[in-house]
Amino acid sequence: MEGKSPLALTCEMRAILSLLLMLLNAFLHAQSLVYESVSLRITPINERVFVHETYLQTESFGLVACNGMIYMDDKEAIVFDTPTSDSVSVELMQWIESQGRKVVGVVVNHFHNDCLGGLEAFHSRGIPSYASEKTIELALDVKPQTGFSKKQILTIGKLKIENSYFGEAHTRDNIVSYLPDEQVLFGGCMVKAIGASKGFLGDANTAEWSNTVRRILKEYPDVKVVIPGHGASGDKALLKYTIALFEQE
Repeated sequence: MEGKSPLALTCEMRAILSLLLMLLNAFLHAQSLVYESVSLRITPINERVFVHETYLQTESFGLVACNGMIYMDDKEAIVFDTPTSDSVSVELMQWIESQGRKVVGVVVNHFHNDCLGGLEAFHSRGIPSYASEKTIELALDVKPQTGFSKKQILTIGKLKIENSYFGEAHTRDNIVSYLPDEQVLFGGCMVKAIGASKGFLGDANTAEWSNTVRRILKEYPDVKVVIPGHGASGDKALLKYTIALFEQE
């Protein structure tokens, strides 16, 4: 029997390797998810911090995946940005409750629907909401309840949360939320994932965007994980990428 040529073997090996890589990626993807439905995905950053991802239909960009964050201690949880609708917000709260935690607050990053589209579901359960005073002013329908000017400190158990306003960027009211014990920053739509475009600029201050993000990087030089409003999380490289993206404005 004639043997196969080295080229044929190489092609077969490449095909097998590609299949193995696909299976490995699928396995790792499944391992990273803790919950997934047609309307909601939840993935862990660590044992206390999770990203929740929901979807918003837009005119300019089609169906857009939108990130929020969950922070838990042993008994309680705070949500950062609501899912995009009340029904998915209920689904998110039910998942959190299934983990043995009580939702004790929701923080709104800015006034767009990808941040507060499901806020009424939280209010209907008596869960307090927090945002910049500017967000309360700009929100059209359901408004966050408790505002702050520059900085607000919240806690769950012994864990600290810093909500801060650093200036205009994606919107006039956008804030960031920092978890000192985790060195995790939720940047919202002000922070861009690596390779992302500038996105929606209808309410933006592009001239100040880089300066605002530069102040965030200076305030949190030791940040390890940065969660953007859309796209993949990463490290402080996301802040540097965002600064460069708007540097020439």
